[in-house]
Amino acid sequence: MFENYIDKIIQLNRFEKEDILNKKFLLEKDEKINIYYAPHNEFVNKKAKIFVIGITPGWTQTQIAFKTANEGLVNNIEIIDILKKCKYNSRFSGSMRKNLIDMLDQIGLNKKFKLDSSSELFNEDNNLLHTTSLIKYPVFINGKNYNGHNPDILCNELLLKYIKKYFISEINELQNVVIIPLGKAVEEVLKYLIDNSIINNKYTILFGFPHPSGANGHRKEIFENNKKRLIKKVNSIS
Repeated sequence: MFENYIDKIIQLNRFEKEDILNKKFLLEKDEKINIYYAPHNEFVNKKAKIFVIGITPGWTQTQIAFKTANEGLVNNIEIIDILKKCKYNSRFSGSMRKNLIDMLDQIGLNKKFKLDSSSELFNEDNNLLHTTSLIKYPVFINGKNYNGHNPDILCNELLLKYIKKYFISEINELQNVVIIPLGKAVEEVLKYLIDNSIINNKYTILFGFPHPSGANGHRKEIFENNKKRLIKKVNSIS
């Protein structure tokens, strides 16, 4: 979809909410949900061995992706390279990335893939990692980041439509990957897709991994409760 928005992105000279979360980039809406275009999740790394799944790009990721895309277009960078940079620059940026790396190291994922630290997964030249969102494009509820609840993803036709349209084809492109669903909302959708044979159960999935957002006040408690089981699952990876 990126090429449909090139003209609009290159015209941006500010990257605040009012410049991006408006009719120019609005994809769909219902009573309180707005879904906007963003170039955050357009690149798929088919060589990946580790697949981290979030809920939807938040505002911070959206803003970084737009800035990166604009800069790339202004400098006549190849489209595929722009999309890669949008992914690399914005995925789990800020404290979320730090929290994610710390938890991955604690369960030994870095050692399993012969890395000194899981921070190496976020190097541009590291093909081990692919990240994406259940809902590929940013979702906002009354102007705020959507957290996977209220409405429940599985009870909302609009959100389910985007999962079926984009996420299912994306996960089917990746083979022999370790899947890390971030938080309960992502887990519930994955289990629904598996139980209904929409995707198959061929993957190693680290269920019980908390969302790394600093706003997740139960993150540490959930992680400690599930840590031993997560370590055992990582150790079973062949």
